Amino acid sequence: MDNRDEIRTFLSSRRAKISPAQAGLPERGRRKVPGLRRGEVAELAGVSIEYYAQLERGNLSGASDSVLDALARALQLDEAERSHLYDLARAGGPATQRRRRSPGTALRPSVQYMLDGMTEVPAYVRNGRLDILVANALARALYAPAFDSPVKPANTARFNFLDPRARDFWFDWDRALDETVALLRTEAGRDPYDKGLSDLVGELSTRSDAFRTRWAAHDVRLHSTGAKHFRHPVVGELHLTYESLEMPGEPGLTMLVFTAEPGSPSADGLRMLASWSATQNSPTPR
Repeated sequence: MDNRDEIRTFLSSRRAKISPAQAGLPERGRRKVPGLRRGEVAELAGVSIEYYAQLERGNLSGASDSVLDALARALQLDEAERSHLYDLARAGGPATQRRRRSPGTALRPSVQYMLDGMTEVPAYVRNGRLDILVANALARALYAPAFDSPVKPANTARFNFLDPRARDFWFDWDRALDETVALLRTEAGRDPYDKGLSDLVGELSTRSDAFRTRWAAHDVRLHSTGAKHFRHPVVGELHLTYESLEMPGEPGLTMLVFTAEPGSPSADGLRMLASWSATQNSPTPR
């Protein structure tokens, strides 16, 4: 992935989403393309047209925080998009400020011990490519179809786009696809030179029209907390909330923990799932 191309397409795509009326500008003649012109963005951001054109060509490395903030305001970026803009600027500099996890580095055993101690909630650790690196028994049961894949480690992006079971697994499959691509696009902004991520994007772009279309939209999102809705093949519908926790001791990795509202049908479903998981993992009696 080329960082300059990523910057160029991200800025131009955000510019195309804003009409002059939304930006508080008067209409100035007929427009051949939707959205704001470069000169209008420059005017709103308080920079010269020449400088904004340089930024949109992909040269963000020398932009100050004040310039990036002005761009974010001019383009009406949300929190996720603003963070992505800063990630793109950092990644385009001489050295990325974010420490990344070295490929192939094993997780500390204590991480697995911690997950195994969480017996009543599904929990797993993933990287930015959405590989599930370690999980507790209940998370393995929750994502059983994804763990069935012969390709290891289990990857939720590959499952969502390439496994036909994903249509039934997710209560809203289209939303799951949108979120998946937005997460990968966000990670690409943080680390555009991750070969594993480039390979995954190339594979999904080649094999999935749905992925290719969404990837071209350049949408990004934060994944800190929210709800996920499952149609589990064993226990049926599960409506769970999740918390996404960055792991300071494991740079680039995130722990996801799922919970159900106490006394709800989904809480009963998790207990059933735990019982089913125990029968799957218990040794066969002689």
